[in-house]
Amino acid sequence: MSRMDFYHLQTSILDAVLPQLLEKVYANKQRAVVKIGTRERVGYINTLLWTYDEESFLPHGSKADGNAELQPVWLTADDDNPNNANMLFLVDGADYDADKLESFVRIFYIFDGNVPEHLNKAREYWKFAKDAGVDCFYWQQNDTGKWQQK
Repeated sequence: MSRMDFYHLQTSILDAVLPQLLEKVYANKQRAVVKIGTRERVGYINTLLWTYDEESFLPHGSKADGNAELQPVWLTADDDNPNNANMLFLVDGADYDADKLESFVRIFYIFDGNVPEHLNKAREYWKFAKDAGVDCFYWQQNDTGKWQQK
């Protein structure tokens, strides 16, 4: 049974939070697939992960880069898992084929609480996951940007 963590962005933006979470996954020698809402945003996130911090290195790739099996972090707008990841990140309102969710140990659903469509979709996904028997956890940022489990 997978674990699903919902990260409700309120004071930070995805550009700041996603690299931090992916660094933790990589540091723990895990592999991740990041499903992004649109193909155009895949290119943006790809560039972001190369440039977000001059002192960090987070190896990753997408279909444009190839060699998926060598990439610890794979960026996609599809329901693929070509790098055999055990962690799934859903961002920008993306969802994933429900029948394939079981292949992941942990799922991170990151949504911007300031975007009504993303907030509504997160609520729907929470209900879907709970109904499917997935262990769900909700994290919300406080006024200082720290994560608190609710």
